[in-house]
Amino acid sequence: MAKSGSLSIRVVEGRALPAKDVRSGSSDPYCLVKVDDEVVARTATIWRSLSPFWGEEYTVHLPLDFHHLAFYVLDEDTVGHDDIIGKISLNKEAITADPRGIDSWINLSRVDPDAEVQGEVCLAVKLLEDARGRCLRCHVRQARDLAPRDISGTSDPFARVFWGSHSLETSTIKKTRFPHWDEVLELREAPGTTSPLRVELWDWDMVGKNDFLGMVEFTPQTLQQKPPNGWFRLLPFPRAEDSGGSLGALRLKVRLTEDRVLPSQYYQPLMELLLESVQGPAEEDTTSPLAVLEELASGDCRQDLATKLVKLFLGRGLAGPFLDYLTRREVARTKDPNTLFRSNSLASKSMEQFMKLVGMRYLHEVLRPVISRVFEEKKYMELDPCKMDLNRSRRISFKGTPTEEQVRETSLGLLTGYLGSVVDAIDVKYLAVSGFLFLRFFAPAILTPKLFDLRDQHADPQTSRSLLLLAKAVQSIGNLGQQLGQGKEQWLSPLHPFLLQSISRVKDFLDQLVDVDEDEEAGGPACALVQPSTIVREGFLLKRKEEPAGLATRFAFKKRYFRLSGRDLSYSKTPEWQVHSSIPLSCIRAVERVDEGAFQLPHVMQVVTQDGAGPSHTTYLQCKNVNDLNQWLSALRKASAPNPGKLAACHPGAFRSGRWTCCLQTERSAAGCSRTHSAVTLGDWSDPLDPDAEAQMVYRQLLLGRDQLRLKLLEDPSLDTAPEVGPGEDSSANDDGPCAEVLAQQRAATTRLLQVLEDLEQAHEEFQKRG
Repeated sequence: MAKSGSLSIRVVEGRALPAKDVRSGSSDPYCLVKVDDEVVARTATIWRSLSPFWGEEYTVHLPLDFHHLAFYVLDEDTVGHDDIIGKISLNKEAITADPRGIDSWINLSRVDPDAEVQGEVCLAVKLLEDARGRCLRCHVRQARDLAPRDISGTSDPFARVFWGSHSLETSTIKKTRFPHWDEVLELREAPGTTSPLRVELWDWDMVGKNDFLGMVEFTPQTLQQKPPNGWFRLLPFPRAEDSGGSLGALRLKVRLTEDRVLPSQYYQPLMELLLESVQGPAEEDTTSPLAVLEELASGDCRQDLATKLVKLFLGRGLAGPFLDYLTRREVARTKDPNTLFRSNSLASKSMEQFMKLVGMRYLHEVLRPVISRVFEEKKYMELDPCKMDLNRSRRISFKGTPTEEQVRETSLGLLTGYLGSVVDAIDVKYLAVSGFLFLRFFAPAILTPKLFDLRDQHADPQTSRSLLLLAKAVQSIGNLGQQLGQGKEQWLSPLHPFLLQSISRVKDFLDQLVDVDEDEEAGGPACALVQPSTIVREGFLLKRKEEPAGLATRFAFKKRYFRLSGRDLSYSKTPEWQVHSSIPLSCIRAVERVDEGAFQLPHVMQVVTQDGAGPSHTTYLQCKNVNDLNQWLSALRKASAPNPGKLAACHPGAFRSGRWTCCLQTERSAAGCSRTHSAVTLGDWSDPLDPDAEAQMVYRQLLLGRDQLRLKLLEDPSLDTAPEVGPGEDSSANDDGPCAEVLAQQRAATTRLLQVLEDLEQAHEEFQKRG
């Protein structure tokens, strides 16, 4: 039985942050998100704000041994190191205390160096007894992933063991976060006494006091019944958290989902019910799994459920019938056609997620060139007279300050140019696009390109305004001109002629959209989201030369253009370069971060490959920032996930000058000193289809409504008094309610669904007993 876990994280906003910039009396805050001491995301920097709004969302797939989540708020400085404002630390127990997760304001705490611990220590403890009393033999083997305490990015660790009134220390290993001691310390205790064992790790300093690295502690009962033997996570000294709110607060939404996924055959009956749902009448359906899910799902859960359902039916080649089922139900219940698909119903959410899952490459091809132009050109655009700043627009004219009319004409030209590129790209490359695409797909992506992986950073205020104008124009096209000339935004009227031209083209597209062949209407064959030839990620990276003898580090890395597809990771000098090299995905054994001290460079990752039984090879790549690094790590880990022979450990350093920079071992073939993190990935549109995991979530949602469903239909006394339908009578003509035949069918369907849920529940219990 497989295990899966994921964190849904939303960094909403901050308030009452302290001012770190003396001159401006403000701060430039951003937030780092860490999962078990590994940075998984960095928000945008909000310039000159003590109440920043980020609104950034992340989904992190992770192993079930996840321990804690931390948010660090920092003030970005253009010169020198960024200032730490504060942090929030949430352990697994705090996140899972409420099944709905966390959704609240949380005060920031001070960052205490003694509390900033990470890593693990490997111990083997034996408790012996002889005539002189009891002897505790503590074998301190090694430690890994310790916190860097020195300016070089390493530490000088030693261990101190306490038992009763005695203590002993290991030797100090210089300049490493991965020390190997392999020392046995023996401590004695007088007969009749029982004491806990505490092992502390410290960073030795020649000047000043030593720095705390972490500790583990074991009770006398543990020493007697199950003596420690293995790896143990280091913990900070217990201390009260600063909760006074003097450092401000963050509003966070965090939800942890952990589940155990059964083998495929156990979900087959549920899959049959789901497939039958989309083949029956949609409008009057009340008892199928899909109808039940539509009633139960709400809020954030509805979006997650929509994603799982779309992927489930997409994998079966039935995405079309599934969306058609939900659409017919939506149309039947909508009284005002202007509000169709404008709510957050399961139908609109499913359609929205379908667009993202199958259309993200299309979105990138259409919008990326235009979005890049807006960001790079940074031209001032404004049509609203109330927001027009003639001083900021001075650069568009060399003849002094332009007039309001000149700014409007120049802005109109820029805006129609950008908008024309978008409409032309849609027109030339694709047959049809509906208004739903504009409202739920194009407009949000233009407004927040970072959330759709179109840019690495959020826009500055001027670029944000340009994007907002472009998004408003695109939304007007999506509305097919129904609201042109209405409302408060009359200043958009200069755009109306261009918008009306675009709208006429969209209407032609819509006529073609409804003309679908029968084969297409059936949903098409089952397919993966990412085909082998599809480019999942691309961009420039710096690649380290093969064994660059005699070269300084900065010259050993050369700029290359990389493309990751479903087959390989290829690279060339430029995007247009015909000659390229490639790394087959099937050869990848690990994709991990590299310590900054290995090359004195930030944002470096390693791709460890092995072809058959041959020697392993490591390729080092430097990314442009921490988000770029996380996205490449995630994409490569997901692309190589099915590979056999994945490494459980690797070296986070590099083999230089005859030794590994991380653990100081002198053998190039020495076993890795740090755990790999292949299970830690960021969720996005390219996640592979996983029918069993998707069916498991659907089962969990249905389980929530089992009692409600049983009460509604199986225990309803009206079932026994339902009117009969005579020969030749139309059951639909009876105004007193559904006939006995219809109610009997509903009862049978509900009974079948409840039996499927019960069988799955029993299967989970059986597997849990087996461990």
